[in-house]
Amino acid sequence: MYKSEFVKPDGRALTLYGRTPVEVSSPIPAPGEAVEARPQMRWHPLRGEWVMYAAHRLNRTFLPPPEYNPLAPTHDPEHPTELPQGRYDMAVFDNRFPSLTLDAPPPDPVPGVAARPGTGKCEVVVFSQNPNGTLGGLPAEQVRLLLDVWADRTAELGRDPRLQYVLPFENRGVEVGVTLNHPHGQIYAYDHLPPVQQRALTQMRAYHAEHGRPWLEDFVRQEREAGVRVVRDEGQALSVVPPFARFTYELWVLPTRAVSRLSELEDSERDALAAVLKDALMRLDALFGVRMPYLLTVQQAPVDGQAYPEWPLRIEISPYLRAPGRMKYLAGTEQGAGEFVNDALPEQKAAELREVKHD
Repeated sequence: MYKSEFVKPDGRALTLYGRTPVEVSSPIPAPGEAVEARPQMRWHPLRGEWVMYAAHRLNRTFLPPPEYNPLAPTHDPEHPTELPQGRYDMAVFDNRFPSLTLDAPPPDPVPGVAARPGTGKCEVVVFSQNPNGTLGGLPAEQVRLLLDVWADRTAELGRDPRLQYVLPFENRGVEVGVTLNHPHGQIYAYDHLPPVQQRALTQMRAYHAEHGRPWLEDFVRQEREAGVRVVRDEGQALSVVPPFARFTYELWVLPTRAVSRLSELEDSERDALAAVLKDALMRLDALFGVRMPYLLTVQQAPVDGQAYPEWPLRIEISPYLRAPGRMKYLAGTEQGAGEFVNDALPEQKAAELREVKHD
């Protein structure tokens, strides 16, 4: 992996990644002036968690016209985008409309409200210079590069002592609120451990303490022995519809060796993980013959300098179509009680996904 670092005219960082040496053939652009961000966090006393507020994001770019793509390389200097022309495969830059910033000021006091600065970092990851592609449609070697990029960004952000957790993710599809169609994802780095990860860590530590080994080891062995929910097994990585899936076609992509972060994987393990990830995404697109809207998250251990042998590294994919043309909406029991309802058993849907043919 090759990478080159730059600073945009508005002061934001830009890093270009390539499978060959990076070459830039135009000035580093920025699509406008820097946006003043004053994010804050407010404590939710009933849920015991923080809620982010970022009012400046109301005016962020929303489904721009086809002739202007802010994530494509700049071709008209009069209408600059986020990226320069040149030879590179992927780009990472500071989000112009961040939900969290490292220099967030203290919020104005509000009586009866526990609030603090929205401290963190938000980055955009552009998967390809091709505006019409998809993550699953990328060549296998470029999907592998993305794993390297995610690992590199996690390590870079983890060096900042103010940051405790790094979450790479991709929202795909206007159905789930995507405002730019160019294939891209994001990375959020938090100054605390978010509630989903905190709960998972508590569960995994309890399992490790009781059994003396990581949960992932037993999970992989049990799923292979059951043979009904594994969709693809590449030896060092596999995809599976977990037996406790909350979404109808939920898929997990994970290494078969228990590790806590992408950086701990060997080269061959990253190759296998990339192959399985690409296969999973292509299956989902081929399932109903449409681009499947989904949320993809990379679940790694915290970056606070401690070891987390109990943490199960995995990529979770939550598809939002439960049948052709039918969305999975979070309704009363999901939103009001946190109890998901799945319309089908995981074993049935894993069998369907195994039968899917794709190029």
